[in-house]
Amino acid sequence: MSSHSNGNLTRRQFGQISAAALLAGPLASLPNISLAANPVGRPLHGLSAFGELEYPADYGQFRYVNVDAPKGGSFNFSVPNWAFNQNPQTFDTLNTFVLKGNAPPRMEACFDALMIAPLDEASALYGLLAQSVEISEDRNTYRFSLRPQAKWHDGTQLTAHDVAFSYTTFKEQGHPSLALSLKELVEARAIDDTTVELVFNGKQSDRSILTAAVMPVISKTYYENQPFAETSQEPPLGSGPYQVKRFSAGSYIEYGRVEDYWARNLPFAIGQYNFDVLRIEFYRERQAAFEAFKKGNIHFREEFTSKTWATEYDFPARVAGRVRQELFPAEKLPSFQGWAVNRRRAKFADKRTVQAIGLCFDFEWTNRNFFFDAYSRTHSFFVGSEFEAQGKPSASELKLLEPMRDQLSPEVFGDAILQPPSDGSGRDRARLREASNLLKEAGWKRQGRQLVDGQGQVFTLEFLIRSPTFERILGKFVANLKLLGIAAEIRLVDPAQYTKRLDTYDFDVTGLARSYGATPSRETLEQLFGSALAQTPGNTNYAGIKDPAVDALIAKVSTVQSRDELTVVLNALDRVLRSTHSWIPNWYSANHRVAFWDMFGMPDKKPDFGFPVESTWWFDQKKAAAIGKG
Repeated sequence: MSSHSNGNLTRRQFGQISAAALLAGPLASLPNISLAANPVGRPLHGLSAFGELEYPADYGQFRYVNVDAPKGGSFNFSVPNWAFNQNPQTFDTLNTFVLKGNAPPRMEACFDALMIAPLDEASALYGLLAQSVEISEDRNTYRFSLRPQAKWHDGTQLTAHDVAFSYTTFKEQGHPSLALSLKELVEARAIDDTTVELVFNGKQSDRSILTAAVMPVISKTYYENQPFAETSQEPPLGSGPYQVKRFSAGSYIEYGRVEDYWARNLPFAIGQYNFDVLRIEFYRERQAAFEAFKKGNIHFREEFTSKTWATEYDFPARVAGRVRQELFPAEKLPSFQGWAVNRRRAKFADKRTVQAIGLCFDFEWTNRNFFFDAYSRTHSFFVGSEFEAQGKPSASELKLLEPMRDQLSPEVFGDAILQPPSDGSGRDRARLREASNLLKEAGWKRQGRQLVDGQGQVFTLEFLIRSPTFERILGKFVANLKLLGIAAEIRLVDPAQYTKRLDTYDFDVTGLARSYGATPSRETLEQLFGSALAQTPGNTNYAGIKDPAVDALIAKVSTVQSRDELTVVLNALDRVLRSTHSWIPNWYSANHRVAFWDMFGMPDKKPDFGFPVESTWWFDQKKAAAIGKG
């Protein structure tokens, strides 16, 4: 499963607006005060969604770094995650902040933002480009004072005019994951060279700023001579700890550490950005990437294939101890992984059809035969967090759900929906009979060996994948679908085509993974599940969910005043999302499976809300020499 990330949303129909407004309930009229711990009218060194900041204004460094980590060496790796228009298998542009093209992962390392999120504190930000932020009395305007030492890589001053230009440009032309998060931004204005204000319209969640403030800042001067919305293989001017050093489109890219990085001695940068070179290798096929790792051409690899982890790490370097295999705990972040079924398509409009498809997936058989029982079944849209719904709705959840009862499935009011276990045979006859009955109820009829709809159209289903690994995993799933008369097939496409088809919703079913922040925002949830932009290209509501109850609960996320209230809202949302049967949940792991050549040092403890290998590990010259890599 990928961590592919992009985003967008669509226009609500009038009826959905009305329903959402009606269902908004008592919390909707509350003021946006969940940032109440952050006082107005005076400069602040940080912002927190709930409660006080853990780091004081004079903090020396983040707790999860080694302040004595040496600088130097190269970190060659295959990326485990990516964002914006980035593609881990190829690239044809260095412009990562638009929808067009395929950019290399980690281009964002070349850019700084107004603020930075520590990885050991949930939902907090501290000043990066901004040395302070001041909240207006109405909490709609955030005034940032920039650090005077902030510089672009060419030595010129980074100013408030650059910041204002960045936000205006992202809102108007940026990648949907940027533009949509700024939909309530009215204006970004430079007061002078070192002061910028972000002005919102009052409809925003007060936590919207936590998303906006970590967006990259781009150079106004640079883009006066370079069209922002176009693809380009010219390295853009940045200000961050790395810059593009060398690359070959579609093959590799090297980011070089900026030795005179303007912020290198500031608390948020101390102990970080230790490698002289970050080199990303691009392979269109998983096995080729693994062979490159075995040879030592790649130094670090997160293994997502449990069979490989269990049976293929017996190569000489691993046996000799030159390569290490380790488990690192997963982040304490809500996440979800499953198959998105494109409900925009008429053949999937009836949720009983999707339920039937899900019953053909035998997780127990797949986990035993392909995954060495390494995974657990996914049931929730917020796995691994307190936001996962359990048992029957609590009294607090019912206060939210009861006003919507006539619009909700009865399933919502029972025990939280769980994916039923199979008998583990790979061909559970009881489940297949149930699936067949659901398809009949949904209007499908058997015609010979095929299922057809009321117009006689054959039921076809295509799984869209970009890695041949999934051909093996999906084989039994497809075989069970065929037993029911569904003409199912697997379509393997190249990385660029895969991304294009996702962005334009040109698929039946595809597998995806998602991880939220420690405190999911309204904007993030709208992009993943909201009706408003479900038809807009580049949105991450891949299943095309359009449900007024989902919209109403997402709207309530803006109004909660505590983490406990947020938990109640998300528990209720989880129940409703499960009842839409728009996704087929699959599996998750409690750990990162990581293999690396034993030439690195790392801090003593991994932070709870991130796995910052590239920024907090370092090259160990003695270890490297000991394994012949020095």
